[in-house]
Amino acid sequence: MIKNTIRTFVSRLFAAPVPKEKRQVYSQAQHKIDRRLVSRNAIKVCEVLQQKGYDAFIVGGAVRDLVLGYEPKDFDVATNATPEEIRPLFRRARIIGRRFQLVHVVFGQEIIETSTFRAPSQGDQHTDADGRILNDNVFGTQQEDAARRDFTLNALYYDPVNETVIDYHNGVADLKNHLVRMIGDPEKRFREDPVRMLRAVRFASKLNGTIEPGTQAPIRSLAGLIKNVPDSRLFDEILKLLTCGNAIAALQQLRKEGLHENVLPLIDQVLAQPGGEQFVQLTLERTDQRVRAGKSVSPSFLFAALLWRLVDVNWKKNLARKEHTVPALSQAADLVIDNHINKLAIQRRHTADMREIWFMQPRFERRIPKQIWRMTEQPRFRAACDFLQLRAACHEFDSVLAQWWMDLADAPPAERTEMIEALTAEQQGTPAAAPRKRRKRRSNPRKSSTGGSPSSGGAPSTPPQAS
Repeated sequence: MIKNTIRTFVSRLFAAPVPKEKRQVYSQAQHKIDRRLVSRNAIKVCEVLQQKGYDAFIVGGAVRDLVLGYEPKDFDVATNATPEEIRPLFRRARIIGRRFQLVHVVFGQEIIETSTFRAPSQGDQHTDADGRILNDNVFGTQQEDAARRDFTLNALYYDPVNETVIDYHNGVADLKNHLVRMIGDPEKRFREDPVRMLRAVRFASKLNGTIEPGTQAPIRSLAGLIKNVPDSRLFDEILKLLTCGNAIAALQQLRKEGLHENVLPLIDQVLAQPGGEQFVQLTLERTDQRVRAGKSVSPSFLFAALLWRLVDVNWKKNLARKEHTVPALSQAADLVIDNHINKLAIQRRHTADMREIWFMQPRFERRIPKQIWRMTEQPRFRAACDFLQLRAACHEFDSVLAQWWMDLADAPPAERTEMIEALTAEQQGTPAAAPRKRRKRRSNPRKSSTGGSPSSGGAPSTPPQAS
């Protein structure tokens, strides 16, 4: 750590001025970023660091989205302050990471990830046999930090205080042209971090753009390096790909580059099943619609849908062997999850939710009032109804019945009660709104006609009319 601090001080002291032609500065009138879309907490982090004499900028995907006019989901900050210098400046801040040390500054539910400017590889970083960097905590200048970022459209620095954007690699121009271009030698950069190949596909799909030919050239030959990526990072990147807002294009690009074999190997198996292509396409189309509408996407639901065709095929095989419905489905689910959970790095909490969604499907077949009430109390009831809509759209389930279940899921409690009572009356063959008849009390001939028994507390009986 002392070695890094000394390097940072020396780089600041002797840093050569950046040639003007390599450093473009865009004013607010040029980049047109709407400051109202910027997190107030990210602005505060930059203001605090700048007040203490440090440089501080919003970086990464947030700047990319802001230039395009979108509201970012997450905000990262880059600064020339070291993690040890950043942490004392904020009440709730902690240093995290081994390979890439940074600071999480916490504001309630929002975390502003704050990193120190990094220097490009000088050949002394720890790497594995394939060239993947295992330790990346060599601090540097802003220009060096820009050079070590992956793509030009991610090497933009936004100062929310004076509202300028600093660009070292023509990233603004590439962004406006929807072009994904690697900074530096693509093959070397992909070897340093194979996830960059997936990021190239995701950015091109999200922007509805293209990968620059030189950047695209080595991807197919290096696709096998994806196997070296830790499971947790791979799962996060797969999820980002499928929720980029243009998942179908991303999947097509993955297959084109040969990346799907190490990222989503199940896709080929799913597409080979009867109706598999239709189910996957419909799932991704509806996912894209939710993303574009600013709605959240459940990873459990998404992977339950992608794996359903494999589960369904095995379920039907088990049923053909005269096994009971629920045990047959349970065995099919176990088989598919055991075969794919490690390849997809799906967390166990997601697989538990996937099972709930799958196991509720047979229960939709029979509308038994007592069971319906129990189903509505299940945490994944709404997700299971959405899943049922997918099945109905693919002609697996009666669409009218599927709509009844969706109406029930959307109804407030009082309306749910009315729907279930109406169903009960329909099944019993009685009118739904028929009033209940009150049984008349039979008069007791032993008692006086002038009143009821005092001990019974009953009302006096009505005397007979005179003829």
